Amino acid sequence: MLSGNSLRQTVHTQTKQGLDASYMSNYHPVSNLSYISKVVERAVAIQLNDLVANDLLPRVQSAYRKRHSIETALLRVWSDILTAADRRQVKLLGLLDMSAAFDCVDHDPLLQRLQLGFGLIGVVLEWIRSFLRSRTQQVLHNGCASTVQQLLFGVPQGSVLDPLLYVLYTAELSDVIAQHGLCFHQYADDSQIYVST
Repeated sequence: MLSGNSLRQTVHTQTKQGLDASYMSNYHPVSNLSYISKVVERAVAIQLNDLVANDLLPRVQSAYRKRHSIETALLRVWSDILTAADRRQVKLLGLLDMSAAFDCVDHDPLLQRLQLGFGLIGVVLEWIRSFLRSRTQQVLHNGCASTVQQLLFGVPQGSVLDPLLYVLYTAELSDVIAQHGLCFHQYADDSQIYVST
């Protein structure tokens, strides 16, 4: 089993294109992950994708899965807007973009959802637990390195598993929103919540 302890990340920062480099919020991390880590993660991602496929993931999530793209998200929301217009209704649309969403994933609820919602148990769940926990991070900027920090939240940036783990982490969100009579569609960490009136 690969332990998170053996996979310390050094995060290099790059400014987001076209933004002022003097503001720290205009930087995003770029992780350097080991080759063997990438190979193992890709194998796990393929098996995890095969397991959850389209039956276990919310139909309203159009990212990081086959045959669900930005076009499917746009077509779904646009179709709902046109249907409301045909019924002489107004569609109120709220667009949400979560900042640093992948960094905010809480490991305990994620592992609980993987177990209870998706049936992952035993060695598989323990591997994912070791993949998430005991990771450290160091920031390198302009040749200066920060102290090594323990990562308590988030999925590893640059990993092929982080998008899938985020989608599984937020899978129950569609049920919560539907219980309140709202429509919802999500593309990665961008959400559209809307209602007809």
